[in-house]
Amino acid sequence: MPGRPRHRLSRLLAAGLATIIVAAGAVPASTAAPAPAPAAAAAATRIMPLGDSITGSPGCWRADLWNQLQNTGYQNIDFVGTLGPQGCGLPYDGDNEGHGGALVTTVASQNQLPTWLSATRPDVVLMHFGTNDVWSNRTTESILAAYDRLVDQMRASNPAMTVLVAQLIPMAPATCGECAQRVVTLNAAIPGWAADKHTSQSPVIVVDQWTGFSTTTDTYDGVHPNAAGDQKISDRWYPALTAALTGGQPSPSTPPTTAPPMERSCAAAYRVVGQWSGGFQSEVTVSNTGTTALTGWSVQLTYGGGQQVNQAWNASVRQTGATVTATNVGWNGTLAPNGATTFGFLASWQQSNPTPTVSCATP
Repeated sequence: MPGRPRHRLSRLLAAGLATIIVAAGAVPASTAAPAPAPAAAAAATRIMPLGDSITGSPGCWRADLWNQLQNTGYQNIDFVGTLGPQGCGLPYDGDNEGHGGALVTTVASQNQLPTWLSATRPDVVLMHFGTNDVWSNRTTESILAAYDRLVDQMRASNPAMTVLVAQLIPMAPATCGECAQRVVTLNAAIPGWAADKHTSQSPVIVVDQWTGFSTTTDTYDGVHPNAAGDQKISDRWYPALTAALTGGQPSPSTPPTTAPPMERSCAAAYRVVGQWSGGFQSEVTVSNTGTTALTGWSVQLTYGGGQQVNQAWNASVRQTGATVTATNVGWNGTLAPNGATTFGFLASWQQSNPTPTVSCATP
């Protein structure tokens, strides 16, 4: 019995100590609730602009598009590529995969894309690619086969890749009169190819960059966009890209039954080269102001001073009353967009030599 008080005291001390611990806020480890994990921020959507110099040198449509996205609330994005920005005069995410002078057929045959994909891991690709292939007279079939290979490589990198593929902007280089029609032929084939390649997991969406784009007003050399052209390209990418960013699943474009419409037009500029008593020499410059090659032209001049044409060169000329009609000869009938040719003539005049009214027409 003498030891019982000591045991009771020990129990009282232990109970008191437990009360102190609980009062201090300690909770047995086995009953403590785990702290909630912080919410993970959504990863930025990685967007790769892919193509040639129209995309990357400097490709200022990318700057326009980036700022349009930022200004409309699409800020959790990251433009990616192994190449950096090349100016453009405004802040933007300039990373891209626009390789000046590149052919899509070469990129595909040399397996260049997988290295770029592994370095950048895009979720979305904006592909405007094939202008140099058209210029180099690669067939439509070979270009579409290259597209096939690139999309397969994109899907190997990311099975849920979204591919926005452009129908190319028009082109009219001074050294390639056939290029304008080649672009039309390629663009007409792209929707059918895209429909065959499209899947719900990895959509392939056609973006029409051709319609409404003019090589005369929207490029500085018949091929590369100026500021107006950059804005048009950006405006065409924007709705398709924002649909992809918001989880939309736009359907692939329906293949057209006809090629995109082509604009044929020309202009004629008249000037007097020299004048003497009773006679003068004039020349007329004929320019292709349309978006496709001309295969013939006709210029009409209506005089008001009794002038009569006596001799002409570089055109077939006939005169009926006051109206002179000049048509191309065989070698200068084909004019690429922005291309020009000149014809001239000698004529007589009577009391005065007023400037005629001038018009140009295409077949």
